[in-house]
Amino acid sequence: MTPALYSRRRELGLLLTLAGIQFTHIVDFMIMMPLGPQLTRLFGISDAQFGLLVSSYTFAAGVSGLLAAGYIDRFDRKRLLLVLYGGFALATLACGLAPTFGSLMVARIAAGAFGGVLTALAHTIVADVVPFERRGRAAAVVMSAFSLATVAGVPGGLWLAAWAGWHMPFIAIALLCAVLALAAAWSLPALRHHLSGGASPSGVWRGMGEVLADANHRRAFLFSGLLMATGFTTIPYITLFTTSNAGLQDHQIPLLYLFGGIGSLLTARWVGRWTDRHGKVRVFGWLALAVLVPLLGIALGPAVWAWATDQPLAAPVPLLALVAVVVLSTAQFVVMSGRMIPGMAILASAADPVRRGTFMAFNGAVQSAAMGLAALVGGLIISRDDSGLLRHYWVASLLGCVASLASVWVAKGLKLHTQQSGPKPVAAQAKAP
Repeated sequence: MTPALYSRRRELGLLLTLAGIQFTHIVDFMIMMPLGPQLTRLFGISDAQFGLLVSSYTFAAGVSGLLAAGYIDRFDRKRLLLVLYGGFALATLACGLAPTFGSLMVARIAAGAFGGVLTALAHTIVADVVPFERRGRAAAVVMSAFSLATVAGVPGGLWLAAWAGWHMPFIAIALLCAVLALAAAWSLPALRHHLSGGASPSGVWRGMGEVLADANHRRAFLFSGLLMATGFTTIPYITLFTTSNAGLQDHQIPLLYLFGGIGSLLTARWVGRWTDRHGKVRVFGWLALAVLVPLLGIALGPAVWAWATDQPLAAPVPLLALVAVVVLSTAQFVVMSGRMIPGMAILASAADPVRRGTFMAFNGAVQSAAMGLAALVGGLIISRDDSGLLRHYWVASLLGCVASLASVWVAKGLKLHTQQSGPKPVAAQAKAP
């Protein structure tokens, strides 16, 4: 492929393809949770076994990301992406064809192992190809996959499951993967310039050690862990809290995801432009402070409403209270996903360009571990009383607020690299001697 592929038009095509790959990965992860009632009945498994089925995906992604740190910088990015995405598509297809709980567990572990590396590789390619001054907008395009998965992917998958059985969402994702793999083969240029950028030909463990030896990298990993911990002390339990304490009915829960996903989708490009215009660290700081409002608002809102109206907790909410819950949850979706745009741009820019792939693979493992640990801590803090109400949810939210404030402090101490490890854009190459 020639450097002409780095024109703005082809750059957009590449970003949309990467967003599509992220979309399939996110939907594949998220669709398992609402399928819980069907799967527990079908396989005769307990809630704890279903929880293991869901968490196995994240743990596998974390382990694979750690292992990938030893080889991700040793191959052409495009070729590696296509191989990993092919493995992910086959693992997802195996999920749809799994006849038993054991076989489904194995397929989920495989899908998580391939999917975890894909996320790191996608952000690495963005940092390799897109100039620093446009990296925020580029991250917004790729990160919009989460909003689209929330708005369209999960509801569409549930519709397929209701129409043709729980197998069909996974089969449909695998078919979409085949289409996107063809698009990636066409839109991605050969990305092997990092191989001649000064990387040491040393062994795998030495390469990983060189990444960890960089103090800026270690600070970036701390930032990454705090970035994920901010939300995952409460996100896994928000549906339980709003139904048990805020009085929402089961049929009202989709409103939270619908409006939250739409809000995130509509604001992502704006946040990306804002990030490039005002600075990645500055915009991240603003959003990290803004997220405190919905975090605490959702946690304390039901108690405040019950006190103001002299109504018991978990009483069916009137329209005004429902609107307030939807507004707060939408704000949390928008700001929580919005801060990931400058956050991921900061992380990609904090990496040494020569070792960026290894760094991002490590980062994927750090984020998976942080999500799991934060969810575990949140679960230990939150409990149910005899009446079925969730207690101490506000403590978990406060812990998320502390993590958000700490992430701002850590981000301000990071050194950001403005250069790319890939080839220069055409205009820049024309000026080169």
